Amino acid sequence: MSRKLALDILHPPFEISRMILPYKVATLLYCFNEQDEVLLLERAQEPNRGFWSPCGGKLKMELGESPYACACREAEEETGRKLAPSDLHLAGLVSEHGYQGQTHWLMFLFEVKKKLAALPPACSEGRFHFFPRAALDTIRIPQTDREQIWPWFWKFRGGFFAAHCHCHADGHNDWTLEESFS
Repeated sequence: MSRKLALDILHPPFEISRMILPYKVATLLYCFNEQDEVLLLERAQEPNRGFWSPCGGKLKMELGESPYACACREAEEETGRKLAPSDLHLAGLVSEHGYQGQTHWLMFLFEVKKKLAALPPACSEGRFHFFPRAALDTIRIPQTDREQIWPWFWKFRGGFFAAHCHCHADGHNDWTLEESFS
């Protein structure tokens, strides 16, 4: 039996179906070089295996790791760069309800303030490549990234946005921009 829960946020209330799935918390790192090309990782592992995504990873919640500490740890593990929380700008917060019918996600999107001078070597997570902004329309990126995450990242770059995506089994997504400023 499916129960409906009403969420009252900044927009008119809407209903979501109750879906019992694990909730995962992750960070994504939006790194750029001096030409303002974005560093993306061709993922060798799920989720999104074979797609180009910002690097990052899941918080070690059992250790009480903060999103900033996770972002710094992931930057070092995947790119070899040592970062401090002051090297990061929290650019966005995205929640995804029922992503791929498997998981609810809460993602902290950080733009790395320091520019990269060189392409990091491949790692167990995949291989890296720099892309100009226009190339994002032509490469294989996750549907949610293409639909709203990248457009809102660019629109509010230097500011902040918070969004929620209700992912449906038929492949369509309902998006709500919950907060934003430039």
